[in-house]
Amino acid sequence: MYGLIDCNNFFVSCERVFDLSLVGRPVAVLSNNDGCVISRSNELKALGVPMGMPFFQLRPMIEAHGIQIRSSNYELYADMSRRVMDVLASQVPLVEQYSIDEAFLELRPQPGFDVAAFGASLRERIGKWVGIPVSIGFATTRTLAKIANHIGKKSAAGVFVMPPDIIPVLTELPVEEVWGVGRRSRDKLRRLGILTAGQLASADHKELTRKFNVCLARTALELRGIPALAPEDMEKPAQSLTCSRSFGRPVFELAELREAMAYYIATAAAQLRQQNQLASGANVFFQYVLDEPGRNRDVAWANTGATVMFDHPTAADGAMLAAIAPVLASIFIPNRRYRKAGIMFIGLESTSTRQLNLFVDQKDQRHDRLYDAVDKINREFGRGSVFHLAQGIEKPWLMRREHLSPCFTTKWSDILTLHPGPRAGIRKSGSHRPGQGTGQ
Repeated sequence: MYGLIDCNNFFVSCERVFDLSLVGRPVAVLSNNDGCVISRSNELKALGVPMGMPFFQLRPMIEAHGIQIRSSNYELYADMSRRVMDVLASQVPLVEQYSIDEAFLELRPQPGFDVAAFGASLRERIGKWVGIPVSIGFATTRTLAKIANHIGKKSAAGVFVMPPDIIPVLTELPVEEVWGVGRRSRDKLRRLGILTAGQLASADHKELTRKFNVCLARTALELRGIPALAPEDMEKPAQSLTCSRSFGRPVFELAELREAMAYYIATAAAQLRQQNQLASGANVFFQYVLDEPGRNRDVAWANTGATVMFDHPTAADGAMLAAIAPVLASIFIPNRRYRKAGIMFIGLESTSTRQLNLFVDQKDQRHDRLYDAVDKINREFGRGSVFHLAQGIEKPWLMRREHLSPCFTTKWSDILTLHPGPRAGIRKSGSHRPGQGTGQ
């Protein structure tokens, strides 16, 4: 069973924890450079203020309605996010952080386990220990858990468990409300007569794959209660971007953790550049096993982390590494068995709307040209063809993939080649015997 926990109006809620005068009043948190509204209190929503409203349009309403304005405090939000995740880690064996304010929980309840009561207890604990209100939805798949979370958010209890008979719920839900269904897919589905989540769930799997894509077909399976989406298949929200991996073996040394972090920074930064986005800062973390008497060594774990703000929004690996590397030693705890590391970029903004800076733009332009070249080489010759030395050469900490098939289409060494002669056949290009032609 999966659960999705979502922090309600997260940025506003973080501000309210430390300023009780904001409670019950309309509050808006603004984006980088105070550009537009990115988080709204319920009171502000009731005034009809939409997400993304430019600040200059909101100004005339401020005095009339007593609206409270806050600029984005990403350091605070990232730290509060980490605290919420730590509470979850103390109560749930498997937690997948999905964004700065959301996480999936994987439960393996025994018969008779009261899921709703557990959710209520977890919600109360987070409210008491961190001060952040949350809503929780439980279901047999991530997609259904997302729907359950939206239902729970509107209920007084704040928790909703998807019933065994999910058809009545899906029949009432418009198809565009399904996680992963965008505007284009919605319009095309409507033309096919698929208007509700229930109709999408009953649609033919092969037809969905043929007319749309495999992700939408998997979404339909998830709506039927069949788990079909892995974390990497899930579309991430625009407010943050996360890259984290479990290690292939336990890691004990800071040097290896530094390499892993550099690798994840480069991976996520490449994705930022692909999406034409910049990050204002990052939340970095190491996850370690709690080797304590009486604990299950495989499921008891905790995080150590920090938040780093960049001098200016960037998507350049080198600038990010320079800012993040100095703090890693401060969050490293000796003699721990580390199982995972990760980075979450925060404060994302589009490259087309970034505010220019007289003192850094020339340097940014050099970085842009450099990483345009790096990304082009890695697209043509395979990911990792060019990389920062900080990522390490051997990478012994990488996740185990002992049964990985060759990268037939992205590595020159793995491309299949035809070998003529008496023992003709197809082989990997790097597997021919000495004296034989390559067939290329």
